[in-house]
Amino acid sequence: MKRHERTHTEDKPFHCSKCGKSFTRIGSLKMHERMHTGDKPYPCSLCVKRFSSSGCLKIHEKTHTGDKPFQCSQCGNNFSLLASLKRHERAHTGNKPHHCSQCGKSFTRIGSLKMHERMHTGEKPYHCSLCGKSFNQSRDLKDHERIHTGEKPYHCSQCGKSFNQSRDLKEHERIHTGEKPYHCSQCAKRFTQLGHLKRHQRTHTGEKPYHCSQCGKSFAQLSHLKEHKRLHTGEKPYHCSQCGKTFSSLANLKRHEDTHRR
Repeated sequence: MKRHERTHTEDKPFHCSKCGKSFTRIGSLKMHERMHTGDKPYPCSLCVKRFSSSGCLKIHEKTHTGDKPFQCSQCGNNFSLLASLKRHERAHTGNKPHHCSQCGKSFTRIGSLKMHERMHTGEKPYHCSLCGKSFNQSRDLKDHERIHTGEKPYHCSQCGKSFNQSRDLKEHERIHTGEKPYHCSQCAKRFTQLGHLKRHQRTHTGEKPYHCSQCGKSFAQLSHLKEHKRLHTGEKPYHCSQCGKTFSSLANLKRHEDTHRR
């Protein structure tokens, strides 16, 4: 009875010691805490996957049975869960019932709203157990963890090259397809990567966002700032394989190597 009354009073007596989020039920708090710990106590009996809640396990188990009793009246697609069908139907109706209290932006899914809200709060609930780095999305944490494990599960079907992130594979595949989806509005030049477009746009704007903390000099590209900093540190990471001479930049090394070829 008391637990039910909290739905009316909005009393949330159970607090997360990691991020301070509050809950009406102790069970909800324990489930939430698994986001921080990575604990997944519910194993699937049919495959190696594990889940943080029994509800997520039940949803997953339907992928093995293939049972999809809920059908969309608009397009005929079938779904294993009623909630999945309702969420899908919003694609037809355009209904976005979940609103951000900070900026008013609307979303079809509550999960998408929660992910968006972290932009305002700065919350990063997903922590890497190896280096402590934090992320606001679980998929970003998984991508990051592959840096430590060396796992590269995304393979190019054209050349076999492997990547640890799906977006890196997509960018790479454009080398084969020639696709350049990012357009410069100033000169119509096209690029395979968004980062390359942004870097190019600075040639029009003159923006130099990378600043040297030693002398205040600014640069349009991060790589140029890193190269410049070596003037202060004296670091020379580039070695000539012919004579062993070292250089602070790759360009200087290449110019030097040309002297051996003459």
